[in-house]
Amino acid sequence: MKVTYNWLKDFVEIKIAPGILADKLTMAGLEVVALRQKDGDFVFEIEVTSNRPDWLSVVGIAREVAAITGQKLRKVTGSPARRLTRLGGRQPFVIKIEDKKDCSLYAAKIIQGVKVGPSPDWLKKRLELVGCRSVNNVVDITNYVLFQLGEPLHAFDLDKLDRQQAIIVRRAKAKEIIITIDGEQKILNPNILVIADTKKAVAVAGIMGGKDTEVTEDTKNVLLEAAVFNPIIVRRGRQALGLQSEAAYRFERGVDVETARNASWLATELIEKATGGRCVLVQSSGKPKIKARDIDLSPATASKILGINIAPAAIKRILNNLGFTLRTKTKNNFTVRIPSHRQDVNLEIDLIEEIARISGYEDIPRSLPAVKPQVAVGQMRDSVSGIKNTLAADSGLNEVITYSLIDKDLLKGFWKGEAGDLIEILNPLSKEQEILRPLLMPSLISCLAYNLRQKQSYVNIFEIAKTYIKLGNKIQEQYFLGIALCGTKPVWFEQGRVQDEAGFLHLKGILEVMFQRLGLIRGEYRFVTKGNSDEFEVYAKGRNLGILRRLDRGILDRLDIKNKEVFAAEIALEEFLSYVQVERKFVPLPRYPGISRDISLSLKESITIDQIRELIMQRAGDLLHGVTLTDYYKGKPIEPGYKGLTVSCFYCSSERTLTEAEINPVHVNVIQGLEEQFQAKIR
Repeated sequence: MKVTYNWLKDFVEIKIAPGILADKLTMAGLEVVALRQKDGDFVFEIEVTSNRPDWLSVVGIAREVAAITGQKLRKVTGSPARRLTRLGGRQPFVIKIEDKKDCSLYAAKIIQGVKVGPSPDWLKKRLELVGCRSVNNVVDITNYVLFQLGEPLHAFDLDKLDRQQAIIVRRAKAKEIIITIDGEQKILNPNILVIADTKKAVAVAGIMGGKDTEVTEDTKNVLLEAAVFNPIIVRRGRQALGLQSEAAYRFERGVDVETARNASWLATELIEKATGGRCVLVQSSGKPKIKARDIDLSPATASKILGINIAPAAIKRILNNLGFTLRTKTKNNFTVRIPSHRQDVNLEIDLIEEIARISGYEDIPRSLPAVKPQVAVGQMRDSVSGIKNTLAADSGLNEVITYSLIDKDLLKGFWKGEAGDLIEILNPLSKEQEILRPLLMPSLISCLAYNLRQKQSYVNIFEIAKTYIKLGNKIQEQYFLGIALCGTKPVWFEQGRVQDEAGFLHLKGILEVMFQRLGLIRGEYRFVTKGNSDEFEVYAKGRNLGILRRLDRGILDRLDIKNKEVFAAEIALEEFLSYVQVERKFVPLPRYPGISRDISLSLKESITIDQIRELIMQRAGDLLHGVTLTDYYKGKPIEPGYKGLTVSCFYCSSERTLTEAEINPVHVNVIQGLEEQFQAKIR
């Protein structure tokens, strides 16, 4: 947007130099990207954001200048009240809008007896300074009003329209043709809005007029158009036709209804003065509903948010200068009426931003907000990054990032919920992006399968990401940790090199390392089988965290994973974080030596080491300081359905060296418990 210093001074008294004004405008949010002196004036080139169409006019920028400098804004518009008293001799004239959603207002004025010719020098100069070429006095006035008020206008040669004296605002017909003012032939379609007479399209609505009805030196009678078009329709039409114009630039962002009416009257008066014509007819169609909007504003809230004390009188002055109307609601609170040209203001915080802009961001002190340091119960010290470091550095996993959108078929074998809980994409770009994933495991396994197809012999990956499900009318987003393992890798032992194949023990070990690194101790978490050897549930402090799975062959075949086993885990991360211990307690090393006692036993395969550990700790009491599994064996001479274990119990006291007489009864009690509860056979 270009505007000149002298043009601004028509609307507001400016007592500061152009360079200083440019700095103040920039600080208020209207970035002045260039300031040039030309022909005795100064031209400001301002970068206007898409949410501020009111800045696409001299008056809109003058309003900002008035607020910044504390001056009053002078308004210059036409006078509809005076004009209406002069109208007479109405002729039959019809304006038909086929769809009010496309065009909410179309106002037309007929001006007879115009003498088209060159514009006066002052008008030419103003337009040229802002980059607009002079055409003739009628067209130049419509452009002048466009730049001054921000409302695009268009002038038709009335005598070149169909004699039935009708204007129709409609969608274009398929393959309808129009030659625009720039001389280009355009083929239209029903997605484009046009202005037409009873026979043909005479303009592309909101974008560009037609060549056949343009105003020339031979024009005697003018139809002046002012309208409010749907911004989306204008944008689509401009893009489809590859056109660009000052009018389209403004209509795409939205024009103000009140400005449209005022602009039409102002242009009418200027055309009468410049051409000697006379307005003989005013006709309009459409009555846009402008709903009054009020927002409550508390000066105390504004001062608290901005960190500076702003007097209610200063707030009132700033907002009044910007076009807002304030009335006192309570002693120090206002109700603010939002003007029609400020559709971007919807909340109290928007008003506070206006106050900050005008009062000056540079006056807001630089300080950190006062925050009381708190450590929430269960909050992890390093949050998600700590988990990632543990999985990558301690367990050697590789992090992956997968898409949140997945193919619905990918859920087969994973999702056991209702189909109505899935969040489907209305217009997916491809079949692979049909839904938002309700689980992390399908994406992760798909990634694992891709790596296996690239001839990777061992894949160990993890991902931390969100899942999405529908709960009633709401969408629940939740962070999950997913881990997937497959394949074999070489491991060196004293006996030599062996191929270590991924399995449940690897998956369980990875999770145990993570749990222990983040403060959960053994006994606070456990792995419980779901009745078969292919699935385990993970519990922490009695609450379910997630699942460990050996994927069934149906899933693997669908993903073309052959002759391999895949093991995966999915953990509810937010639930897990609530158990993470932030604080650490120092426990001194034992001052007195301890004694280890081993127990070798055989028992049913279904009995887990966690059950054994829990029973031993209950039976041994305070003297027991640790239980470790040291050996595991299946096969002869152990009978089928049973397993052989060796567990080591470490007894110790912080007060004295324990004797055999103290340890023996405790250890015997442990063995008896194993025999009674699990029918274990001591070997």
